[in-house]
Amino acid sequence: MTPVVVSLLPTLVACGLAAFLVSFAAVRATIAYARRRGMLDAPGRRRSHSVPTPRGGGIGIVLGALAGMPAALLLLPVSPGAAITAAFSVAVIAVAGIGWLDDHGSLPIRPRLAIQLAATLLLCLAVASMTASLWWALPLLLAGVWCINLHNFMDGIDGLAAQQAMFFGGACAALAWSAGSPAIAGAGLAMAAAALGFWWFNRSPARIFMGDVGSATVGLMVFALSAVLWAWRTELLWPALVFSSAFVIDATLTLLVRMLRGARWYTPHREHLYQWLVRRGASHRRVGLAYLAWNVLVCVPVAWIAFRFPAAAPVCFVATYLAGAAVWRTGKRYGLRRRERHVSA
Repeated sequence: MTPVVVSLLPTLVACGLAAFLVSFAAVRATIAYARRRGMLDAPGRRRSHSVPTPRGGGIGIVLGALAGMPAALLLLPVSPGAAITAAFSVAVIAVAGIGWLDDHGSLPIRPRLAIQLAATLLLCLAVASMTASLWWALPLLLAGVWCINLHNFMDGIDGLAAQQAMFFGGACAALAWSAGSPAIAGAGLAMAAAALGFWWFNRSPARIFMGDVGSATVGLMVFALSAVLWAWRTELLWPALVFSSAFVIDATLTLLVRMLRGARWYTPHREHLYQWLVRRGASHRRVGLAYLAWNVLVCVPVAWIAFRFPAAAPVCFVATYLAGAAVWRTGKRYGLRRRERHVSA
């Protein structure tokens, strides 16, 4: 290791360790709190669990991330700056706060969406200030709100959303470090560590669920890291999008199909690929491993190529999403055939 790397290690380790310990302790405390307050998700036709389970454990990810990510962004070199760090922290608190209230008792969609829009807009304006025009805040706002909600949609089985958060945070940490930003790398590491503290209790069979407080905030953090990487070095957006491909493809294609069919796309359902696989007999653990295999075997090498050869990065992005769409379609057909054989039997 070079002397520079050695000098940065204590701060990196401290940010990651603080995020993990705060998250782990908060999730453990939330299990008892949720049971006392009756914050339980009951089994149902549109759900993938069979016993009442506490929700709201994602508060641990939020507190852990707040303990580690802003510190990394401010204390480590090549920082995006105090303005973005402050906007990120305020946005996280706002999105987590409305999600925490929703976990205590279902809120109407309008106040939740209003808070998400306001918090994301604040972050987008801060990020856009690093670019040539503040008008970038508008497309960033659409992307940010969709990222928040797609992670909410994808939080439906044990361990999956936390596993994706760990992967994305760790992968972005490696990407940012390789690109020369220890600050963004430290933030990614802290995100992954906070998700790990929650995953320990959420792995199958889950002792607690993430809840809106966690899933929405994880989506915001994924968007924030992607946007900051893009604003710092435009070509880094492509590998960041590759890292998110599993969730983006499943959530987006499922939503589009439901809209085209005329279904009430905004209501709860069990039509994502991961839900189909569980309904057809795969365990939560096996489905999680399948998504992890896509991340490790496809996303990591393709993102590396996109990083090393920026001219090829858009092609890598398109190829990944086309391949993912094909896998999604194949998985849906497999689930349909399994159901037809079951019905005919």
